[in-house]
Amino acid sequence: MLDRIVCITSFVRTVETGSFSAVAREMDTTQPSISKRIAALEEYLDVQLLVRSTRKVRLTEEGERFYEDCQQILEALSEAEAKVGKRQQPSGTLRVNCSIAFGQMQIVPRLKGFLDRYPDIKVDLTLADYYIDLVREGIDLAIRIGNFFDPNLLFQPIGSARLVAVASIQYLKKFGEPKMPSELEMHNCIVYTRQSSMNEWHFRDTKLIVKGNLQVNDSSALREAIIAGIGIGTSPLWAFSEAIKQNLVKVILENYESATLPINVVYRRGRFQSAKAKCFIDFLQSEFEYGLS
Repeated sequence: MLDRIVCITSFVRTVETGSFSAVAREMDTTQPSISKRIAALEEYLDVQLLVRSTRKVRLTEEGERFYEDCQQILEALSEAEAKVGKRQQPSGTLRVNCSIAFGQMQIVPRLKGFLDRYPDIKVDLTLADYYIDLVREGIDLAIRIGNFFDPNLLFQPIGSARLVAVASIQYLKKFGEPKMPSELEMHNCIVYTRQSSMNEWHFRDTKLIVKGNLQVNDSSALREAIIAGIGIGTSPLWAFSEAIKQNLVKVILENYESATLPINVVYRRGRFQSAKAKCFIDFLQSEFEYGLS
């Protein structure tokens, strides 16, 4: 007997990921099984939904209409299930994405408290210092620091982060401490390439172009490079709280501190927000209510 819900789910995720193999990994099955489910669905409907090629799949005209309707069907089904029986309790796999350093230093240490409180939830956490496609990767929630705009995403604030200039005590002893932003031109500045402004640094009413002999695309690497004394960098304060307590690193140019960065949970527009997602957002808001440690 054809399980239409399973077949429809396989079809929707294949469209969203563009890959049979990606969906097979998500659904813990094989690529041929996903292909067979969609073929069975096409046979049942007596219409071709996808055009297959060696490199990609694309929707037919009928497939586009069916895909839009199927999205609404799956959302409505998820919402209906959440309102009855055991499904009222937060459960299932919650797929979360955030930056490497934030995940390692702020999310992972708090996960035990969340999982102890909600034992029926399994968290699938992915860390990356670039913005991934939530739809393609099947992510429920992403945590993003800084201002952003994406018409396909909604956001919910969970906290804020101070952006500061920092340098190691070792570096400052050797090269001196800048007292105003313009003095950074005489220092080795480490550029974080994932930051939209890159080597254009902003300090209240001042902005300048910095230079140095190192640039990195990983927030953890930036942190380690600053602690190692390679140069001066800008970073959210929470990334250096322990290093500051240990007198390894110092915040500089505090009188010229730049704006506070918002921390948001983002999710797909129009996507039903499940109980597991809501309780995770509530948990993060309570954890970050009084600032980041």
